[in-house]
Amino acid sequence: MKSKLKYIFLVLFVAPMVLKAQDKSAFDKEVFIENGDSLNYRILYPKNFDSNKEYPLVLFLHGAGERGNDNEKQLLHGSDLFLNEENRAKFPAIVVFPQCPKNEYWAKADIDRSKSGNVFKFDYSGEPNPALKKVISLLDSLQSHKNVNADKIYLGGLSMGGMGTFEMLHRKPDTFAAAIAICGAGDSSSVKNYAQKVNLWVFHGAKDNVVLPKYSKEMVIALKEAEANVEFTLYPHANHNSWDPAFAEPELLSWLFSNSK
Repeated sequence: MKSKLKYIFLVLFVAPMVLKAQDKSAFDKEVFIENGDSLNYRILYPKNFDSNKEYPLVLFLHGAGERGNDNEKQLLHGSDLFLNEENRAKFPAIVVFPQCPKNEYWAKADIDRSKSGNVFKFDYSGEPNPALKKVISLLDSLQSHKNVNADKIYLGGLSMGGMGTFEMLHRKPDTFAAAIAICGAGDSSSVKNYAQKVNLWVFHGAKDNVVLPKYSKEMVIALKEAEANVEFTLYPHANHNSWDPAFAEPELLSWLFSNSK
């Protein structure tokens, strides 16, 4: 993988940029290629990147509406949180937003859309879906880099990405220090694999009619039974877009970056 992690110091001196909070072009466009398969992703580096330092790594999985091959739509929700000037100054980190292809899905889920609220059934046996498998390979590549702090790797996702978050935790239980799952769902029987290894904050809207709140509730119950350190925030007036109040939580990033392996 041709990672800008190897060349970022050149850019800092040759082409300095004044970044604005809403300027999504601050996320560099990259393509991860392995065995002929490719995965589009965007990556944001800390300001004043120091090639001699280690930084936290944040991996964020988007929802179904942002699938595609434009390497842009995945930044629709959540990217502004990390582009905010104050947040970039306070929480310097490497932030990665991969993009799932249009006809794929992060999590291995059988979805019945004929019923109100949709019905999700998960099966984590065998290999992950191709899109998630490529994300895992990308993560393996990034976390081995000298500038990534292996003790401060974080995961987040919303909707389809929230489902991908729970499956990623199952498949990489020893990797993440903390995770955020927004309006997601998962296989509650899998949580014992990671419950005591990662701290979680789960969000959902009580009026969600796309992914019913019962799915997050089931995951949180299972996590608590497995003695996980998990917080659950249910927004009484939010529908599926519970990511809006979640991203507005004043302590969200403070909580996230306070965690370490």
